[in-house]
Amino acid sequence: MINTQDIFTISSQKQFEKMALKVFRYQYENNKVYREFCDFLNTDVQKVKSLEKIPFLPIQFFKSHDVVSNTEAIQETFTSSGTTGMITSKHLVTDVSLYEQSYRLAFSEFYGNIEDYTVLALLPSYLERCGSSLIYMVKDLIELSNNEHSGFYLHNYDELIAKLIELDSSGQNVILIGVTYALLDLIEKQNFQLKNTIIMETGGMKGKRKEIIREELHSILSKGFSVSNIHSEYGMTELLSQAYSLGNGIFECPSWMQILVRDTEDALTYVDFGKTGGVNVIDLANINSCSFIATQDLGKKHSNNSFEILGRFDNSDIRGCNLMVM
Repeated sequence: MINTQDIFTISSQKQFEKMALKVFRYQYENNKVYREFCDFLNTDVQKVKSLEKIPFLPIQFFKSHDVVSNTEAIQETFTSSGTTGMITSKHLVTDVSLYEQSYRLAFSEFYGNIEDYTVLALLPSYLERCGSSLIYMVKDLIELSNNEHSGFYLHNYDELIAKLIELDSSGQNVILIGVTYALLDLIEKQNFQLKNTIIMETGGMKGKRKEIIREELHSILSKGFSVSNIHSEYGMTELLSQAYSLGNGIFECPSWMQILVRDTEDALTYVDFGKTGGVNVIDLANINSCSFIATQDLGKKHSNNSFEILGRFDNSDIRGCNLMVM
C-alpha cells in the first residue's frame, strides 16, 4: 500500500522515479481502464523499470471512461469546459483532500504564504458552469487568504478596476487570476500602472476572441497592466496538480509532478531536451485516478526539467487551461 503523504515529500529524482514506478504498479492492479490500456500495448509490468517505459493513458479516455483506481465513493466530479454539444472530460475524485494538499503546497512553494496576498479572480467562463476544478482551487485560495478584499468577479469590470487600483496603490500584494479573454477585456477598459500586483493568466479564449501566440499575448498584457512579467498556471481537469510560470512561458512543476515529451510520430518514444513533441504528464497526486496522462498539448522540455507549452495537436478540441494554439 502506498502512503500518499510520501508523494508530497519527494526531494530527489531518484525518489520521484521510485514512487512513480510504485504508483504505476498500483494503478495497473487497481484501475480497470488503465490496465486494459496497458494490456492492449502488451506491457510486461515486470520490465517497466524507468519512467520512459510507463504507458501514458491518452487524455481522451476521460471523455469515455470512468478512470478510477479504487472503489471508494466519489467525492467530487470535475468536468472540462467545452462548446455546446461537445463531449467533455470528467475526473472522478475519491479523495478531494489530495487535490487540496497538492495545490496548497504548490502555491506555497512558488508564491509563499497565501495570507500575504489579496486574491482576485476574473474567471467568468468557469464561474458560469458547474464542475470546474480551477474554481474549486481558487475559491479555496480566496478563503485561505483570510482577506476581506479577496473574491471573484464575473462581469463587474468597473468594480474590479476600482478595487485593483485601490489595493495596488495601498501597497497590498495582489494576485489577479484571470481567464485570458477577460484579462484582455479588462485592459481595453483601463490602462493600469501596477506595482504590487501579479497577473496570472489561466489560458483560454473560450471562443470569445481569436487565439494568439503566447509571446504576443503576454506582450499585450504586460503593457496593459504595466508589469514586467505575466505569470501562468498549467493545469487541467484530468490532473490534481499544476505547474506554474513566473514569466516568459517557462513552467516549473512541484516535486511530485513532471513531464516527458514524446515523439509526435511515435507515441512510445521520447525526444531530446529542447525539441518539440507531445506532452506527457506524470502527476503522482492523481494516485486514485491515473497519474500518467498523454495530453494533446505540444511542448518542449529543458534540461532543468522546466518546460514550455507551444500549442496543441491540430485534431484536438480547444479547451482547458493554458492551451495556446500555434
